[in-house]
Amino acid sequence: MPVQPQQSDPPVGSTLAVIRAHVTSLAPSERRVAEVCLGRPGEVAWWSAADLAEQASTSSATVVRACQNLGFTGFQHLRMLLLRDLGAANSGESGAANPTETPMGLMRTVFDEVARDLGTGLSPLDEDALDAAVTALARADRVLIVGNGGASAPCASALAFRFVLNGRPAEAPVDVVVQQLSASHLTESDVCLVISDSGMNSYTLAPADAARNAGATVIGVTGHARSDLVARADIALVVGGAGPWSAHGVSSTVVVLSFLIGLQVAVCNVRDGSAAAAERSLKQVVGLLNPGG
Repeated sequence: MPVQPQQSDPPVGSTLAVIRAHVTSLAPSERRVAEVCLGRPGEVAWWSAADLAEQASTSSATVVRACQNLGFTGFQHLRMLLLRDLGAANSGESGAANPTETPMGLMRTVFDEVARDLGTGLSPLDEDALDAAVTALARADRVLIVGNGGASAPCASALAFRFVLNGRPAEAPVDVVVQQLSASHLTESDVCLVISDSGMNSYTLAPADAARNAGATVIGVTGHARSDLVARADIALVVGGAGPWSAHGVSSTVVVLSFLIGLQVAVCNVRDGSAAAAERSLKQVVGLLNPGG
């Protein structure tokens, strides 16, 4: 069944981010439609549904259905948003593109692409879900953070550290066995925050299942709106969706980490004493690093 169309248009420049957040859940023929849109948005904006169907080796009806499953009212709605984004991008261009022949040129290109993806990273996020997550994390007796892989594991550790620094006890075990054992000992008063860009990592999903079976609230942070993690989570936070298409594969990690930092700030903002706890933690860290000072 098609998902309900979005109640409002996504922010300018974020249409592709919305597509990326949903593409993995589409049927194969519909996914081909989405992939053509992601790969050739400037051309799709001027095509007809029949043109897109031909390029995706499918039918016009499938194009319309794919657009609806991506959250748009139909292909014309998608075209309108792509044209809007294309116009905004063209009006915002200043000078020639950064040359990539030099390290500094490549560096500027990566930073420009990351900045663009950061600007649209919150497009798939549900505000009510965010409010619920902040409340749950602020009130929880115990917070277990789970993340595996080269991107999600560092994000989990960084988030746990920032929580502890601000007086919000949290833990992010690295070992997958310890993750699952810890999740199985949670209670209804606890939260398990699970980070997985794909939402499909079996090592990450196992602790989510254990936490849910234990009665804890499971919060999922992912880049894909219809994934196994979203299906398991009590609260799903979908952000980013940059995937490997942009910024040389780094945008997704940067967007997720930025979101998690914002989440930590929001949680600590509603907890009494967070600022004082952070000041005490900073003094303690300085003392550890400078024992003779």
